[in-house]
Amino acid sequence: MIRVVVADDQTLVRAGLRGIVDSADDLTVVGEAATGLEAVRQAQLERPDVMLMDVRMPDMDGIEATCLITSSTTVRVLMLTTFDLDEYVYGALRGGASGFLLKDTPPLDLLAAIRVIAAGEALLAPSITRRLIEEFAARPEPGPGPTPPAALEAVTDREREVLTLVAQGLTNTEIAQRLHIGPGTAKTHVRRLLAKLNARDRVQLVIIAYQTGLVALS
Repeated sequence: MIRVVVADDQTLVRAGLRGIVDSADDLTVVGEAATGLEAVRQAQLERPDVMLMDVRMPDMDGIEATCLITSSTTVRVLMLTTFDLDEYVYGALRGGASGFLLKDTPPLDLLAAIRVIAAGEALLAPSITRRLIEEFAARPEPGPGPTPPAALEAVTDREREVLTLVAQGLTNTEIAQRLHIGPGTAKTHVRRLLAKLNARDRVQLVIIAYQTGLVALS
């Protein structure tokens, strides 16, 4: 059973999201939050598999809350917003979110997204293009700076091929077809890349691929 916490400052929206999530046999809502601070507390208390996080909330916005949650727990965050704005996407991804969807996403697509995030994958709304990820990866990184090329020293040639294709937006199935390997083998390569590069999910693998120069910005 995939455990979910719903964080949104609007009571009706939370109720609607709860209804959608609880309608699935393999998903259940284990908590709700009306503010960013409550979202952090719920994440630390309930340790859900996925947190549905609104961007605009009282006390602390969803992006700051996401930073705290992903740095202190293994909870995966799926951002939900009515605003398709680049800065929200940049902030959400930099904060460690594993997915970003608009609130007008059809219910079945939302349920599918939760499953994808819970399985350790990453997901962005279809309206968010690869260009956006490239621009994000190219932006100056606060703190220690971009990932150095030396970070790829432990990565094999085949894993570099896989990482390049991940950065191009290919799924495991598409990677398998491109490299003429089995889907299970492609998944194994991705899992090893996540471990070797200390990445939470595919979004971070994309960022690393650009920051190390493995994939050049167009």
